[in-house]
Amino acid sequence: MNIQQTADFYVALNGNDEWSGKPDSPDTRGSDGPFASLARAQKAVREFKTAKPDISRPIVVYVRKGTYYLNKPLCFRAEDSGTAEAPVIYAAYPNEKPVISGGRPITGWEKNEKGWWQTHLYEVENSNWNFTQLFVNNQRRHRPRLPRRGYFFIAEEVPATEKACGKGYNRFKFNKGELHGDWHNLTDVEVLCFHIWEMSRMRLASVEEKDGIATFTGSTCSTAYYAALFKGNRFMIENVREALEYPGQWYLDRTSGNLTYISMPEENIEHTEVIAPYLKQLLLLQGEVEQCKWVEYICFEGLTFAHSNWVTPQKGYSCPQAEVLLDAAVYAEGMRHCRFINCTITHIGEYAVQFGRDCQHNLLEGCDLIDLGAGGIKLGQTYDADDLYNGKDRQACSNHHIVRDCLICQAGRIHPGGVGIWIGHSGYNRIEHNEITDLYYSGISVGWVWGYQPSQTHHNILKYNHIYNIGQNVLSDMGAFYMLGISPGTIIRGNHIHDVNAFDYGGWGIYFDQGASGIEASENVCYRCNGQGFHQHFGRENLVRNNIFAFGGKSQIERTKLEKHCSFTFKQNIVYWKGRVPLLGDNIIRQEDPSAGIVMECNIYFNCSGLPILFKDETIDQWRLRGCDKHSVIADPLFVDPENGDFNLKPGSPAKKIGFKSIDLSKTGLLTQRSGFAGSQAVPSFPIDLRADKVKDLTNKKFNAAGIEKD
Repeated sequence: MNIQQTADFYVALNGNDEWSGKPDSPDTRGSDGPFASLARAQKAVREFKTAKPDISRPIVVYVRKGTYYLNKPLCFRAEDSGTAEAPVIYAAYPNEKPVISGGRPITGWEKNEKGWWQTHLYEVENSNWNFTQLFVNNQRRHRPRLPRRGYFFIAEEVPATEKACGKGYNRFKFNKGELHGDWHNLTDVEVLCFHIWEMSRMRLASVEEKDGIATFTGSTCSTAYYAALFKGNRFMIENVREALEYPGQWYLDRTSGNLTYISMPEENIEHTEVIAPYLKQLLLLQGEVEQCKWVEYICFEGLTFAHSNWVTPQKGYSCPQAEVLLDAAVYAEGMRHCRFINCTITHIGEYAVQFGRDCQHNLLEGCDLIDLGAGGIKLGQTYDADDLYNGKDRQACSNHHIVRDCLICQAGRIHPGGVGIWIGHSGYNRIEHNEITDLYYSGISVGWVWGYQPSQTHHNILKYNHIYNIGQNVLSDMGAFYMLGISPGTIIRGNHIHDVNAFDYGGWGIYFDQGASGIEASENVCYRCNGQGFHQHFGRENLVRNNIFAFGGKSQIERTKLEKHCSFTFKQNIVYWKGRVPLLGDNIIRQEDPSAGIVMECNIYFNCSGLPILFKDETIDQWRLRGCDKHSVIADPLFVDPENGDFNLKPGSPAKKIGFKSIDLSKTGLLTQRSGFAGSQAVPSFPIDLRADKVKDLTNKKFNAAGIEKD
């Protein structure tokens, strides 16, 4: 957005809320100058609008450089709204980078006998403050964790105690020496229990070392298999004071109020910035949905929102999927026609942004969402099936949002099940030209019903996104695109997908899960997924056309559940792989009628290893007799350099014979190049590539405190 060069009001660290706020810096007499806080500027804008109700130009507030520490979240309501002709703009002063922080600087450090830094926090000692994150020189630091590399594994499943009341699982049996009952502040010790597509973060209630049983203060979210504590499941232990040992680690003793930090070699006690989060949320835009009073036409441009808090509840935290129970640092409901332009949201405990109930026609563009406790963006809501059947809140559905040119990376640092972009019951959204990378679950997740139930998810356009390096062998049942339920009019087009790796099963490029129906996936390039490039669990009448699927790990194409209706049409695609990896997964056909439920036509298949290509156990001629791939061919598509991700076609490619149209990947990803990650970096939170069958291979390798392998 092009805004005026001068502003109506200014905010600066050297300002004063008693001044007029109209000059951009204090005058020489110290009698006038900018405001000191955004809250005061917000009040001034309200007064300005009252005085000039017919204004027809933008109302602009410039925020000067520096870090503004909040005592409470900034909250904008209907009375703060602008209009289409006179939007209200809160923007960074030209060429400056203000930070709106929900944290507090930590000072008063002294060195103890070990040379570690220590300080005392009275609010913590008095039980008025707690935090589970710490940021040092703009980098996330981690609490001590056991084991120091890899995982522990549950020794035996143990029935839940009566205290769990059938809600979930609250204990397991561990191997000797892994947990100890005499650890300092035992109920502050957290056990990170990995399930299938989620991780529960539980607090210890007791440790019976003799019997090897750990019991938690609460239970996991369900008694279902996906929240169970089965034998062989992975777990870690976090926040153990006795494990505090390596540079970059820290420990907060809530009983004494003492904070201990082991500094990195380059850090100096006098000149190191240390910030701990204090506020759970930073920015709230709260319309009054029932009264139809919206927050409208407000723009935030060039601002950084940082340091939001999240503390593990007393009974632990466990979520069924996608960390949907978590809030966002920037949260809106009843917000319309608002914009976030070139903002940064970083060092966050939960999701970065949520456009929730009755948010419509909003824009998030050019934003960097980096170092996130959970995921990046949530659009829409979760609804119970009964609400959908009865039409409850049907008019309050969130829709018509645009997320464009955004970088979402380093997510899932506390909650690995966080999604890059999650769309629940919400329609007519455009998700385009984003880069999503370095997280542990799905890149973009769309839909929130299982099977063929009613859904308000429809007509979402997901195009030209670059999604890569996700999963990272931490969680399973995930994909770059994860689709749920009926979703008519939804299109996945022109995306660049690669390096998707699940812990166990999954690791899919495009994944149509339960009931995914009415979706088109076209002109995507997808490669190096350790599951399949395309996988459909079950659904109806999906179209998969003019894509490139290459180098699938278990097979190239899969369907889990066989149904009598048409599950999907697969045509004009190029499927390319090497080695003895099969083309088709185990369940894609039915023995009695292999072609039932799928249409496959006009595709190119090629195994670059030169091995015979079989459609299950049949040759292509036998396969054609069953009605599939009558006009498909087995031929080298003549990619330029597929091993290095160049899937452009050389002259003479047979692709034209099947009607394949070339895919231009130069259109995908960010529209504007960023210089680094906006100055914000974060070390990995969870081990990378530590599947159970690989742990032994790492026994002779050395890791630093962040879990990164040393040279």
